[in-house]
Amino acid sequence: MTLDLSIRDLEKSDHDRWKQLWTEYLKFYKISVSELVYETAFESLTSKKTSEFQGIVAEREGEIVGLAHFLFHRNLWSTQDTCYLGDLFVDPLLRGNGAGRKLIEEVSKRAKLSSVLGVYWLTEESNYKGRMLYDKVAEKTELIVYEKN
Repeated sequence: MTLDLSIRDLEKSDHDRWKQLWTEYLKFYKISVSELVYETAFESLTSKKTSEFQGIVAEREGEIVGLAHFLFHRNLWSTQDTCYLGDLFVDPLLRGNGAGRKLIEEVSKRAKLSSVLGVYWLTEESNYKGRMLYDKVAEKTELIVYEKN
């Protein structure tokens, strides 16, 4: 079953619900952030500056049920920019009903409208539910991510 959803820009008035959903997303990845990080992230996401992370939400019957954060950035292997889909989260009670797919499609649409080359994202290997969707809408690459703190 596909939900009747609308996708729209994240707005200042969405702060509380956005924070709830982003907190659940961060918990999935076993991350906690300070209040300053929440506020800085939200300001960036709602700034309307294309050089900052942007935020969109999936809304059902007036309630936000999902979110996506993305960033257009330079790509040295091309003359076109690329898009990093940093965060994608749907309320666990509504997963499997098309919200995640619609959010990815909207990010892709906005990338194309901005002449951006493509969209990429990362996920944990053990994120089986998410990967079931990702395998349907994108190609898995052979890249391995390294991180140095």
